[in-house]
Amino acid sequence: MTDTPTAQAPTQDEKLQKVLARAGIGSRREMERWIAAGRVMVNEKTAALGDRVTWRDRVSVDGKPVELQSAKDTQRRVLIYNKPEGEIVTRSDPEGRPTVFDKLPRLKGERWIAVGRLDINTAGLLLFTTDGELANALMHPASQIEREYAVRVMGHVTMDHVNAMHQGVLLEDGMARFTDIQEFGGEGINSWYHVVIMEGRNREVRRLWESQGLRVNRLKRVRFGNVFLPPALRAGMWMEMPQTDMNGLSQFAGLRPKKAPRRLPKEQERFDRQAKRQRTRRHA
Repeated sequence: MTDTPTAQAPTQDEKLQKVLARAGIGSRREMERWIAAGRVMVNEKTAALGDRVTWRDRVSVDGKPVELQSAKDTQRRVLIYNKPEGEIVTRSDPEGRPTVFDKLPRLKGERWIAVGRLDINTAGLLLFTTDGELANALMHPASQIEREYAVRVMGHVTMDHVNAMHQGVLLEDGMARFTDIQEFGGEGINSWYHVVIMEGRNREVRRLWESQGLRVNRLKRVRFGNVFLPPALRAGMWMEMPQTDMNGLSQFAGLRPKKAPRRLPKEQERFDRQAKRQRTRRHA
């Protein structure tokens, strides 16, 4: 009796907007708008809402090719980075300024995606992931994720100022408010506060304080959702999030936990070397 050859399983197709979101281009809803606007091409043809693709299809957005991955091959890694002042959150800068990507470990066949942004003069916690779906879930406005900042304010802060920022202030791009404001002491005309905000609009924390006639001269993000900036992680240093913490972050974002891929020996060796260098710097 001869064996019958096993038929190869067909490549599974998925909704185009889901595949684009996984690639880190944007949220699913945003990708739907882009598809409707004719900005997405599939196999050299303009895509339409409802199209389904596999990772083998040729997809481009605004004329630029997109590297697709199948769901089973998508890797989920997360880095915690302590951004120093003076770095910008972009992959390259025409002015030659340092970027947050300059110090991150190199990856083969994938890329780090920044979860949100911090402006050039803001320091502190910044997350990176290889999983576009996780990045978009954490950045989506509907997620309402708390962001906590340590703020050094110049000026005399009154309870009227605090109450106004609690209740909400009309800025040029809409209402904004802190959900929590806690004083942390200070000297002279400079006082430290910890504030919590639910959005990530441009310079929103600074603009809220400025609306009260006060000036922010230091700003550092210390928490994003359930992730805190590790005290031992110095400015300009990164650490890879442990699997258990990554599982918690995935569940926090409404996604199923995904096991981090096993690193190849050379890649593991490179990560270990970089981590060792950072530990040496921390204890220097």
